[in-house]
Amino acid sequence: MPSRYADNRFMWQQTLIQLKARPRGFHLITRDIEAALPELSEYQTGLLHLLLQHTSASLSLNENADPAVRRDFERFFNRLTPWHSEYEHADEGPDDLPAHFKASLLGCQLSLPIQNGRLALGTWQGIYLGEHREQGGSRRILATLHGI
Repeated sequence: MPSRYADNRFMWQQTLIQLKARPRGFHLITRDIEAALPELSEYQTGLLHLLLQHTSASLSLNENADPAVRRDFERFFNRLTPWHSEYEHADEGPDDLPAHFKASLLGCQLSLPIQNGRLALGTWQGIYLGEHREQGGSRRILATLHGI
């Protein structure tokens, strides 16, 4: 349930979004975010801040049209952070530390502009969830809206 504060001009809202579990890879979640925040339409100008509350997944903004981009992202980051290396931290399995590396490289938060009740994304931009674990489970995103 969202919590909300408004003064005479500015509104603040915070909502915890629970995403369903997804397999390892890069997933477009723009529609999931918009569906969880119908109040976006009330903001003429503002910012949406998204914080992914996990250390083995990531958020990023990139091309939303060609699925090959998401597959290429997965191949690139798997080469960059291979599973079968001699990592000291492997308590949760061989994908644990590589998942933390990927999350650190890509980040866990985004700040996106709101314009006329919608996210002001570029034509080919979409919000990606990078799931970096084989069995990452559901993921939580804390969404904070601020604007007028």
